[in-house]
Amino acid sequence: METSLQTTNNPILDLNQLAGIRRKAAAQGVSVIQILEEEGYSPDTLMQQLGRLMHMPVLEMKAIHTLQPAFDILPFAEALAHECVLFHRDRQLVFAISNPFSGKLRSWAEERFDRAVEWHLVHPADLSAFFTQQEKTMRAMDQVLPSAELGNIQSGVEDLSLKSINEGTSQVVRLVHSTLYDAHKSQASDIHLEMTIGALSIKYRIDGVLTHIGVIQGGDLAEQVISRIKVMSELDIAERRVPQDGRFKISIQGREIDFRVSIMPSIFGEDAVLRILDRQALSDQLEGLTLNQLGFSQSAIASIRRLSSEPYGMLLVTGPTGSGKTTSLYAAISEVNKGNDKIITIEDPIEYQLPGVLQIPVNEKKGLTFARGLRSILRHDPDKIMVGEIRDAETAQIAIQAALTGHLVFTTVHANNVFDVIGRFSHMGVDPYSFVSALNGIVAQRLVRLLCSHCAVDERPDDGLIEESGIPLDQAHLYHFRSGKGCGQCRGSGYRGRNAIAEILLLNDAIRELIVAQEPIRRIKEAARDNGTRFLREAALDMVKQGLTSLEEANRVTIVA
Repeated sequence: METSLQTTNNPILDLNQLAGIRRKAAAQGVSVIQILEEEGYSPDTLMQQLGRLMHMPVLEMKAIHTLQPAFDILPFAEALAHECVLFHRDRQLVFAISNPFSGKLRSWAEERFDRAVEWHLVHPADLSAFFTQQEKTMRAMDQVLPSAELGNIQSGVEDLSLKSINEGTSQVVRLVHSTLYDAHKSQASDIHLEMTIGALSIKYRIDGVLTHIGVIQGGDLAEQVISRIKVMSELDIAERRVPQDGRFKISIQGREIDFRVSIMPSIFGEDAVLRILDRQALSDQLEGLTLNQLGFSQSAIASIRRLSSEPYGMLLVTGPTGSGKTTSLYAAISEVNKGNDKIITIEDPIEYQLPGVLQIPVNEKKGLTFARGLRSILRHDPDKIMVGEIRDAETAQIAIQAALTGHLVFTTVHANNVFDVIGRFSHMGVDPYSFVSALNGIVAQRLVRLLCSHCAVDERPDDGLIEESGIPLDQAHLYHFRSGKGCGQCRGSGYRGRNAIAEILLLNDAIRELIVAQEPIRRIKEAARDNGTRFLREAALDMVKQGLTSLEEANRVTIVA
């Protein structure tokens, strides 16, 4: 075994070298495994070497799949908290840990188990993957529903964790908290609580798609869950006939999470939708954000950079809610923010703090609307302005005037594609000549789910679906058709992560003349294609050709021409 470990990049470790690496890891506040991987050791090799030195067998992911977790002895929540897991193997217990140097963990384990266990070493990434796979069936909600008697609904929200949830005394409070906790762990963007006959259905929106999580049986319990959400949002629990909007904050693992709440009356009672906004996670994700990180094609990135570098005019980004419009504008602004320009934004809400940028939150209750805020911004000597969304004619007129008077305006509007934007502004009563004079370009975008790299396989759809998707059968060989089978890494969906695709209209004199003359959209599309515009459908099918997503996902996101 030792001779097989001897490679150019992976020399055999000895105890003296290991001691030095442990001191280095302690000084840097990182793990020994991280130091070894930074020095070029492959995960498999370094685990074998550590196992040899620590006299502990190594448990690989392939072997983990064959073992039965002993959650009856060491519950999931406790295993997650201590970063270890206990397995049944025949009549023995296998105890897997990722940090063999933790004396605290060893002391805890020796006190925790009243019988002998076999200690095994597991790579931290494999242990994390195991916990991710188990979360689908070991959600906090599963630990709540069968137990506890109903208690009084309490106000006040503490720092949520599996431990605090399990220690709760009220089933309603525990159920609400576990739903919030699970949604955050699942990286959901929204929680949907839908009332049905005598029950409450719980769904999470993950990667833009609703996923059914479970059902709470009992009309009384379901109503108390909605009432609990209202109490947390400081809404009127007695009012059940009109929509209500509110918000609240909780702390999960020391991180402050914002929840925006919408309560809507229905024929069965009331439904609730909670939008999750994890500002710290968004800040971590957007730190050093560039357009390259969003998944756009290189040609799209070049066009957006060109539009965001113009000295004046307007860059419009359009798409449905949740399509990443604001993130794209943040990336564009971050790239052009060199410290030489005064950049001011007005947003509702401010999702991420941009360094060196003055950001103003809309406050309609106090009279600070997009239109009023934009007027004030123009008196604040800006060079570049971002308007979170154009919702009305007044805001549109002011934004266009700002673009015509030497400012570069970044903004968004809700429309299905770049050509529908023209109709939106026309219906707002905006003068077409002023509009096209101010406009530099329009970007329409969507987010397309990526196939999970762990479970994606080559699989050709049936010919009927290929033809329905607008692909001639004689051209099907040009596509790398794949599909995701579902695994623990992707929570059984077959997809993990999303990339942005774009349709970009760069205005030239010919297109401006067609818009002012109110020519049919068909003629404007032809002129746009001649000017290099590639439509959303083509961008989605390009991802199918590259094997990045499935044909079904491309059809879900874009319309078949």
